[in-house]
Amino acid sequence: MKHTEKELLAIKEEVSQMWKLVLSQLEKAKQAFVSNDIETAREIASREKRVDSFELKIDCDCENYIALYSPVAVDLRLILSLIKICVTLERIADFCDGIARHIIKEDLKGLEVELFEELQVEKMFNIVISMLSDNFVMLESENTNMSGKILSKDDEMDTLYHNSVDILTNYLHKKPEHIRGGLKMILLIRKLERIGDHCSNIVEEIVFYVDAKVLKHL
Repeated sequence: MKHTEKELLAIKEEVSQMWKLVLSQLEKAKQAFVSNDIETAREIASREKRVDSFELKIDCDCENYIALYSPVAVDLRLILSLIKICVTLERIADFCDGIARHIIKEDLKGLEVELFEELQVEKMFNIVISMLSDNFVMLESENTNMSGKILSKDDEMDTLYHNSVDILTNYLHKKPEHIRGGLKMILLIRKLERIGDHCSNIVEEIVFYVDAKVLKHL
């Protein structure tokens, strides 16, 4: 194996480790929300710096690889995609941290479980977790056949987000004493919707790397 190939594999392995950490953060955010588990939420917040460290290290390694080896064609596309994917993963982790802080501060205290069920928040968590997991499989397998399936899940997330505005409006009209909690709830749901958007961005980067196609703005 060439030295350049070893360097590239090492970077891909770092990205895999970062990805697994961010996926774990997202899964723990779901657990913290569903169980109102403040300790798990604190664990998410404490691991945020590890995600940031991964991004800085991978970004530096990718820049060094470009400077040392002047990659072209598929190798260049891979490096460029990994740089953007890592930025996106870090942003997803930021949203997980934001969700955790809602739990830590008890922002949703007083809101009924029935409201969460009507909003389908747990379903939103499941959708973005599956999107991020499927993206990981797609990159590892270098097979973009799953891209349409993942992007359709983002459409589903958008629908749930837009529906949530009407649901919360009706709820707060009947129970104005919960306005603060309701506003915090829409912020949490917005974070999940943005995670879905970022997962779609990752799809675009993987398709660019594997198929040399640009999906942006289509």
